[in-house]
Amino acid sequence: MDRTDQNLLEQVDARTKLAGSNKMEILLFSLGTHELFGINVFKVREVSRTPTVTPTPNMPGGVEGLISLRGNVIPVLSLARIMNLDGAPEGMGGAMMVTEYSKRTLGFLVHEVDRIIRVDWDRVRAPESVVTSEQLYITAITELDDGRLVSILDVESIMAGTFGEAAISDIPPLGGNYQPNVFFVDDSAVARKKIAEVLDKLSIRHKHATNGAEAWTRLQGMAAHSSATGNPLTDEIDLILVDAEMPEMDGYVLTRNIKNDPRFADIPVVMHSSLSSEANRAMGKSVGVDAYVAKFDAEVLADTLRPLLATHKA
Repeated sequence: MDRTDQNLLEQVDARTKLAGSNKMEILLFSLGTHELFGINVFKVREVSRTPTVTPTPNMPGGVEGLISLRGNVIPVLSLARIMNLDGAPEGMGGAMMVTEYSKRTLGFLVHEVDRIIRVDWDRVRAPESVVTSEQLYITAITELDDGRLVSILDVESIMAGTFGEAAISDIPPLGGNYQPNVFFVDDSAVARKKIAEVLDKLSIRHKHATNGAEAWTRLQGMAAHSSATGNPLTDEIDLILVDAEMPEMDGYVLTRNIKNDPRFADIPVVMHSSLSSEANRAMGKSVGVDAYVAKFDAEVLADTLRPLLATHKA
């Protein structure tokens, strides 16, 4: 990594203090078109100039080949090709972002890396209805002070679209006569699908929201209904599963809201996030999460939920 790129991402670990402030930091980059893209800094391990990539046969479309990075062989993807981006220049571009997600390290080739910006999550919005292949890989949109829009990548969707979704192994149901209810929230469609599969295998009823603000609105509605009817809220929700980074309200702020509301006192909150560093776990603990699970290991998620859903109800 040259000095410029090192300066760009140095002290990234210290940025974890943003968690819970309802702010995020985005690394801006371009793919050689007029559009501007971004990726959460926490997902980026390093940035470098485009290295020599070894072409490899039988790779999925958009995978240019492999590189050796400090003893590890990793696939390198052309984001412009993956996203079928019209008007993108030929070639591999001038920069590579090394990302880490779900126990997989990938190199993302881009035209150029711009800078890191800090934005409030409440200025980050879900994209409009999907109408192009490009939008399949966009999880959110935000606007810069100069009016330009930034499309924020959905790393889960890129991985699933390129390499396929890993099959979830057999997970035995919870058993017993009581079927718990879980409310979960995640802004990634791929993540929501995987979470639902795990909950279905556990034989758990579930509802979901697609961002933190929507989740908080729905949870408040459930609590108000419970108060009005006199029925315990635990009749409707046994556990809440939250993502960390979400448009409009992040998972840390959502968790703090839940934990500060006495109506949710008996309901555990589990944070399920790709931000899996010890610093992020500590931040989760500071806002009161009952457990923190790194994405995405179906068995670990199931094993985390089991004891928290143990109940006296039969």
